[in-house]
Amino acid sequence: MSDGYSYTLTRTLDAPAAAVYRAWTTPDAYARWAYAAPGSVRMDVRPGGAWKATMITPDGTEVPLTGSYLEVDENRLVVGMDVPGRAEPSVMVVELDGDGPKTRIELRQTCDTVEERDMAEQGSTMLLDSLTRFLAEGPTV
Repeated sequence: MSDGYSYTLTRTLDAPAAAVYRAWTTPDAYARWAYAAPGSVRMDVRPGGAWKATMITPDGTEVPLTGSYLEVDENRLVVGMDVPGRAEPSVMVVELDGDGPKTRIELRQTCDTVEERDMAEQGSTMLLDSLTRFLAEGPTV
């Protein structure tokens, strides 16, 4: 891991940790809040397992993403994302600290450049905003 440019985002979510974990690890749920194209999310949630999703940017551009799970625990996910032209994946750490009906989520990532960090942090902020809304709506059938 480089000692490059890092960011950390922290939120308190109005949902138990198990619900937050499911939102990150269930393809249908993830697609609903993570700006993914319907039906594009595939997840093999185990250490070494692969994931893929096609994200849709605010301007409608479809961006296919792939990666793998480096660590899988109900309170900690370490996810690698493949970056074209880079040998090593970009790594995001998601930590959950459940406290009854609420969960503190911390998202951390280290990037190679200031620009990459700023883009990743902006994207992660959008994801957390959307996750917050998704969890507030409650479970859907």
